[in-house]
Amino acid sequence: MTKTQSSLFTPILIGGSLIMLVGFAIRASFGVFQIPIETEFGWPRSEFSMAIAIQNLAWGIGQPIFGAIAERIGDRKAIFIGAVTYAAGLVLSSFAVTPGGHQLLEILVGFGIAGTGFGVILAMVGRATSDENRSLALGIATAAGSAGQVFGPPAAEILLSFFPWQTVFVIFAGVILLTLFALPMMRAPAMASKTELEESMGSVLARAFKDPSYAMIFLGFFSCGYQLSFVTAHFPAFITEVCGPIEPGGMLDGLGISTTSALGAVAISLIGLTNIVGTILAGYLGKTYSKKYLLAGIYTARTIVAAWFIMVPMTPTTVIIFSLVMGSLWLATVPLTSGLVAHIYGLRYMGTLYGIVFFSHQLGSFMGVWLGGRLYDVTGDYTLVWWIGVGVGAFSAIVHLPIKEKRVELAAA
Repeated sequence: MTKTQSSLFTPILIGGSLIMLVGFAIRASFGVFQIPIETEFGWPRSEFSMAIAIQNLAWGIGQPIFGAIAERIGDRKAIFIGAVTYAAGLVLSSFAVTPGGHQLLEILVGFGIAGTGFGVILAMVGRATSDENRSLALGIATAAGSAGQVFGPPAAEILLSFFPWQTVFVIFAGVILLTLFALPMMRAPAMASKTELEESMGSVLARAFKDPSYAMIFLGFFSCGYQLSFVTAHFPAFITEVCGPIEPGGMLDGLGISTTSALGAVAISLIGLTNIVGTILAGYLGKTYSKKYLLAGIYTARTIVAAWFIMVPMTPTTVIIFSLVMGSLWLATVPLTSGLVAHIYGLRYMGTLYGIVFFSHQLGSFMGVWLGGRLYDVTGDYTLVWWIGVGVGAFSAIVHLPIKEKRVELAAA
């Protein structure tokens, strides 16, 4: 093992974290654009929700595709293609004036996120670190995405006070292209056994698809996407419409949070801030404890927190409490799920295998975002969508328990 592979903070971890930070800062800000776009065009909320839902679905479809591209032609080429696609989608979306046009162009944005996100970056980080450090390194890379979430929504809110939303999209497109300067740092070793290198992708995929544990990992990741994307896309608008007023002269007002609109952006940032700690902690615990039991515990805690939040009267205080607690659980599932895939099935095709599992996450994202807008238009509020999230969270907690957390030995071709 080389010195780089035995180290925790490798150049790949640093460069990959920078790319994820910027990419997720932009992605996390889309909920802030919901009301400005709705106000300008008079679209029903379900139309904007469908656009973000399609973006999430395209992200899920693109994740295994970009994972396979990275494993076939190179990781850095996959990231380059992803960043250019991301930027193109943002620029073209700024010219959209119809719901259908906006929704169609979000496919490009979703594929761009896939090329600069978890599937490619985490696979590179996994190959560049030792077994001992892998879970923690994956947690740090995932936490970088959360750091982006801290800055993205407030940055969008500030930019929207000076520019129309179309200009902000173009600015964000330029920012994502700047991440390409990190590519020289992204040189991942092919850290796999001889047997793994000899086995074909088709053979590995067939082996995983026959394994009930892989199916349970796939099913369990659905609720993560449902809960996270619903909150990211709808929480700012939800808070703006339902939350009680900010008390004049109170603590929040003293911090410059005088409107519920500002509270919505701050809530998303607080989720990202506490998630930095929660995700790194999850990665650290994954070094020592069973990943499947940690995942079951995280989904159980999410279920309890979401149920509490929807049952109590919503006030600025409950919004802050929910954001802090849910944030600590937000992406804590990602290093554990990706680490579980790497542990059971090896590193050679981790990007593709995790990308397929992540597709379930994005199916959940599609449903969470789309149902949020659709049921809001039908019922006038988000209550039913919240309770569905509670139910799928409980399902995920249960489905992880039978997983066999044991390395699958691969046969040579």
